[in-house]
Amino acid sequence: MTKADIVEKVQEGIGMTRKESAEMVEAVFSIMKSTLESGENLKISGFGNFVVKQKADRRGRNPQTGETIIIEARRILGFRPSTLLKDAINQ
Repeated sequence: MTKADIVEKVQEGIGMTRKESAEMVEAVFSIMKSTLESGENLKISGFGNFVVKQKADRRGRNPQTGETIIIEARRILGFRPSTLLKDAINQ
């Protein structure tokens, strides 16, 4: 499913114009993105949790040369689905 498909489903469900539906979907995604960029976790009841995790520096190696390198610290995004979503998928 693409963003355009989501916009279409919102349009059908609410009865708004395509432009209004697209603006609404963009607004929701923008809020989600800014929340996660700031390092906050995002919980959507009945859907799941988006969790921002901090990874520390670590040693790695270049597979072509075998040279040891330091992989810099970074933030990663994880998703943990709710039990309601897991149950719905597995039925």
